[in-house]
Amino acid sequence: MQPLNTHLEGWPVGLLFSRESQTKAVEYTQACATLLAIDEVNEAGGINGVPLVPRQLPIGPLPNDYRLAAERLCDEEDVRVLFGTHMSNSRKAVLPLLESRQALLLYPTLYEGFEFSQNCIYTGAAPNQNSVQLARHLLRHHGSRAFFIGNNYVFAHESNRIMRDLFEQADGSVVGEYYLPFDASDEDLSAVMAEVEKQRPDFIYSTVVGSDIIRLHEAFARTRVRAGGGVITSLATNESDLAQMSADLSEGFLVAAPWFATLDNPESRAFLQGMRARFGADIPVTSGAEAAYFQVHLFARAAREAGEATLEAVLDQLGAVSFDAPEGPVKLDAATHHTWLWSRIGRVDARNAFEVIEVEKNPIKPEPYMVEHSFGDAMTGHA
Repeated sequence: MQPLNTHLEGWPVGLLFSRESQTKAVEYTQACATLLAIDEVNEAGGINGVPLVPRQLPIGPLPNDYRLAAERLCDEEDVRVLFGTHMSNSRKAVLPLLESRQALLLYPTLYEGFEFSQNCIYTGAAPNQNSVQLARHLLRHHGSRAFFIGNNYVFAHESNRIMRDLFEQADGSVVGEYYLPFDASDEDLSAVMAEVEKQRPDFIYSTVVGSDIIRLHEAFARTRVRAGGGVITSLATNESDLAQMSADLSEGFLVAAPWFATLDNPESRAFLQGMRARFGADIPVTSGAEAAYFQVHLFARAAREAGEATLEAVLDQLGAVSFDAPEGPVKLDAATHHTWLWSRIGRVDARNAFEVIEVEKNPIKPEPYMVEHSFGDAMTGHA
């Protein structure tokens, strides 16, 4: 049995979020949501009387910086439960280290799927919980000709591969596919937009992340495609990005996510109130933050029920508990270590906020390997 290193005075847990990375804006919201949930768990009595004690270290911008922080947290701070990482390259850098320490990572970010680790719980959306729904919406309402623009790393390449398969199932086409370096130059963006002008796609599917998102929207705003009603769509853009844009850059933009800050239910309102009360009224609250929040509560429920603080006991209980998250009730699929999640399509309105325009009636079982999914006859004619 692998102990998760609790102590009478507290249970140390690590946070792996960077203030220097490409995606630092959304990672800040995820760190805040993690701390809020830890406070709530402790106010409710902790884990059978033992409080969670958060441990954080400064983390640089590179995947190896996350690995080094995880190593220090495990070896110097006695941590065996960690919440975080954001980009797929940082998750992939951390996982082998945590597997060698028999530690547990709870990962709160949408990703490209096609992965399993006994030492990881995935609480962000898998492709069948967001890519499928976004592709179907786009093909029904916006047309059949897509143009892909992404950053040159694993999430973008794999997400684009999945979306290409989905579009081609429904007789759609990808008329262009470009990968930008992080912190792309103006020349890089101008070259891509020149090709967008040439191809005149019905929409752009963006796997650009972090600070490059704003510059992509600025470049697209100057095109005739945008003037003609073309839109950018994405899985990764969120409220922390909208906070850095005006509505003239973002209005009409589409995203698929389990939760948006405009969602109006008691759990969502309480989550927003808690975030704003602790971290300021202006903090943007994101879907990644919502996953970071509820995964702490899922872990706490499982740890309370486990009876003993071991990896095996907590994992066993994680497959049995549920939580009324801001997006709706969520639970873990024990076979895949991924979470049943809700799927929504949001459109940015004139207020520069996401309006939910489509929602699934029930939470969606994760299929991280897309084994069983096909559009089949469900895909009707294009707009």
